[in-house]
Amino acid sequence: MPMRILQVTAEIFPLLKTGGLADVAGALPLALLAAGQDVRALLPGFPAIVAGVRDAQTVAEFDAPWGERVALRLGRIVTAGAPDLSAYWIDAPALYDRPGNPYEDASRSPYGDNHRRFALLGWVAARLAQGLDAGWQPEVVHAHDWHAALAPAYLAFTPGNGKPRAGSVFTIHNLAYQGLFAPWHLGELGLPPAAFGMNGLEYHGQLSFMKGGLVFADRLTTVSPTYAREIQTPEQGFGLDGLLRHRSGVLSGILNAVDDQVWNPATDALLPERYDLRRMDGKAHSKAALQEALGLAPAADAPLFVVVSRLTEQKGLHLVLHGLDALLSQGGQLALLGSGDAALESAFRARAAASPRAVSVTLGYSEELAHRLFGAGDVTLVPSRYEPCGLTQMYGLKYGSLPLVHRVGGLADTVADSSLENLADGSATGFSFDTFSEAGYERALRRAFALYGRPADWRAVRASAMRRPADWADAAAGYIEVYRQALSH
Repeated sequence: MPMRILQVTAEIFPLLKTGGLADVAGALPLALLAAGQDVRALLPGFPAIVAGVRDAQTVAEFDAPWGERVALRLGRIVTAGAPDLSAYWIDAPALYDRPGNPYEDASRSPYGDNHRRFALLGWVAARLAQGLDAGWQPEVVHAHDWHAALAPAYLAFTPGNGKPRAGSVFTIHNLAYQGLFAPWHLGELGLPPAAFGMNGLEYHGQLSFMKGGLVFADRLTTVSPTYAREIQTPEQGFGLDGLLRHRSGVLSGILNAVDDQVWNPATDALLPERYDLRRMDGKAHSKAALQEALGLAPAADAPLFVVVSRLTEQKGLHLVLHGLDALLSQGGQLALLGSGDAALESAFRARAAASPRAVSVTLGYSEELAHRLFGAGDVTLVPSRYEPCGLTQMYGLKYGSLPLVHRVGGLADTVADSSLENLADGSATGFSFDTFSEAGYERALRRAFALYGRPADWRAVRASAMRRPADWADAAAGYIEVYRQALSH
């Protein structure tokens, strides 16, 4: 029998994307539909979501816990090559109808009412689980990241009225972002005082949405097996490792996958020329076209290193900056797309200005340019300090742009280093380093140049990378098992 599953998320591809959460939130429901499950999504009424959900009808109108009048609409998200996804959105213009970034104002400060904006997401999820929509009631509520993390807490404090309570699943996409707020906001969120405390939402005197999900959800998941182990350690637990060790019996690491409808060089309409393992000419043409478009020297034999990333310290971009002289001195080129830390932005801009024929920097985000970078690239740089899963290295693998990664989290689970033994048994798919340091990164960089100088070996590793399975069907099967466990709570 199919389960009725509600996916609760702040963003979803293709309507609204600030990072990998949107890619997962867009792909997982479609994979669950393909597996025969009955899935709907619940989203905040951000402008891009309101504009993208088709044929929306009003399901209910009600008051938020703090008295604000809101409405719930139901429509559908249309994705080419996939069934339509039924999606609810919360119509609360005073909370959500703001231009630009969904979480921050123009000066990059979090909105002062984010506690209300995202508590409402969890609160409406719990109301749906209680029968708010007479036509559809979820059996499992799957909340993604801190924005949706209060859904399990609201469910836990909802009177049962003799009926079975919906199962709850909470997925940690990045433990570093926890949704911390002043404790006095608890009273306005419709949760009882008992929800606060060491065994509740309290975190060093603050109100932690993330902790709400970790404490109250029936089952916990995160986005790679290695990250599931790492967050149970003081180094990567962000003060929550003790709680995660305590709940390790209900914690699973399910590796993210790649949406083949979106990320596939054989069918990608955003590439100048498509390609696959049997005919790789399109990759060479994509590289030449990108070099011309970005003003890089038209050198087919210059290894092209690409970065598609938020520019933050966590992503290890200072290692890329420090290693840039070594990269250029060995004949490499760098093309970067991203935005974030102002100091990193200006440092990369300065390097592009100093070497415009070898370094290209595009600040911001462009889905088309991201696809073209993976299509053209020889190496995808992902030297993150920590990485729950990482999707860019998976896109690199798929497009034959070999990932160079720090061996942590999902990067460790997806990239096999081009060591002699891995080259010998055909398992190598990229380059990795163990010690997060300039020296560790530069040794991996030297290995990349050494392999590039051996074209036959390079082609063999690239073929292994492009053949690596990264299908959402496997991940969906893992989630379905977790949902069954949550239902038997």
